[in-house]
Amino acid sequence: MKFYPIEESVEETKVLSQDYKSGHEIGVIRLGEKCLFFKRFFKTYYIKYTDLFRAYRRVLLVPAKMCCASGDLPVENLVIHNSKDQEVAVVSVPGAKAGILLLEELKQKSPATILVCPEKKKNGKDSDK
Repeated sequence: MKFYPIEESVEETKVLSQDYKSGHEIGVIRLGEKCLFFKRFFKTYYIKYTDLFRAYRRVLLVPAKMCCASGDLPVENLVIHNSKDQEVAVVSVPGAKAGILLLEELKQKSPATILVCPEKKKNGKDSDK
């Protein structure tokens, strides 16, 4: 299996494949001992926990029309930021319980990673006025 890095890093394929096989899988995401792996199409990407600055859940509400009603379906995603705090990947997670479990395991594997969403900047308007 070939692994593609998100950050500029060179790891041995043998070490990565052992870490991948020993990791815990949640959907398309796999948490190894040294790296977080995820699949996108036919490629497997990885980022080392030392290069992982921030990770958090993002819930998107997708409008859906069904035969008898319409509403919004929540779609869970894991957002990954690199060491420069740039958003580098958004990975789909199979539900809210899986998203919460994923963040709890990530906290144990990588305690230095920030697990909250960054504050959105206002467009120059004061909220006090």
